[in-house]
Amino acid sequence: MGDARNERQVGRVAGLWRYPVKSMAGEALPEVDVGWHGMAGDRRWAFVRSSVAHSGFPWFTLRQRHDLNRYRPFFVEPSRPDKSRTMVRTPSGDAFDVANPALAAELHREEVQLIKQDRGNFDSFPLSLISTQTIGWLGEKVGGALDAQRFRPNILVETGDGAPFAEEEWLGKVLRIGGMRMRIDKRDSRCMVITIDPATGERNPAILRTVAEQREGRLGVYGTTVETGRIAVGDVVTIGQE
Repeated sequence: MGDARNERQVGRVAGLWRYPVKSMAGEALPEVDVGWHGMAGDRRWAFVRSSVAHSGFPWFTLRQRHDLNRYRPFFVEPSRPDKSRTMVRTPSGDAFDVANPALAAELHREEVQLIKQDRGNFDSFPLSLISTQTIGWLGEKVGGALDAQRFRPNILVETGDGAPFAEEEWLGKVLRIGGMRMRIDKRDSRCMVITIDPATGERNPAILRTVAEQREGRLGVYGTTVETGRIAVGDVVTIGQE
């Protein structure tokens, strides 16, 4: 375990989200347990395209259907997400068990398959983090405030100094957040998903273009769990002293 006496505060948790079904809407959380495979219940389910099921990127995502984030997964037993039945509420208001073939049929005319992975269906690392200041910087560049859900983070941090990209300075270091510790491993490479407005489904290509031209296509960071524990909105974020 790390020594809290040798840590300095770098921010506070401004938001927490998990995504029970990959690429569908996130579930905002006041607090959550974080294990070795990320947040409890995060991205345990995913739909894959049958035609490329064995490729390096088989997922059926917002790339294929821009309104996927209007499908809202939820747990019948929220306190036991990894044991609970998972439901999905559609934009029309219907609720399906995630494994109901009718849901897959609604999502795509072509065949898609549902998979479950207790370790999570992640593109890279099991935890993602971005700061409010970094999102604010991008919003100023493209001419309007941006919803954090465009970037599908697990953890949104408001940093202490008010400057953007502080999270990139934490690469290779360990953060303490509430009862959990995580190592920051990698900058987050972005794709066209961040161009999609999570509320309307409309696209703004300038968002990705700006990230590509000014931030090497990367915004936010990925990380892994070093010490399991519970985190909550409002928790202090600290980092080990050099």
